[in-house]
Amino acid sequence: NVNFSDFKVPLVGNTEASVMEKERIKELLTRQVMEPVRFYDSIARMQEAGVTEFIEIGPGKVLSGFLKKIDKSAKVAHVEDVRSLSTLLENKE
Repeated sequence: NVNFSDFKVPLVGNTEASVMEKERIKELLTRQVMEPVRFYDSIARMQEAGVTEFIEIGPGKVLSGFLKKIDKSAKVAHVEDVRSLSTLLENKE
C-alpha cells in the first residue's frame, strides 16, 4: 500500500534498463529483486540521456566500482548516512 508521487526526474529501472513509468514502478521494483538486473544497460541509458554524475546511496561502494569499470571518466559520489549527504550537498554549492 505504498503510494508514489510524480517523479521529479526520470528514473531508470535496472529490470528493463528503461525509464520507469509511475504506473509500473511497483511491478518493476518487485521484479528487480527477483530477476537479473541490467546494470550496464541502465548506465548506458542514463549516459545516452546526458547523465555524467552518479550518486550511489547505501552502505558500501560496490555499484560505484562497477560504474568505474564501465566508464572511468564518470563522476561518482557515495552517500551512506546524513553526514556524507551533507558533505555532498555542501560540495555542490
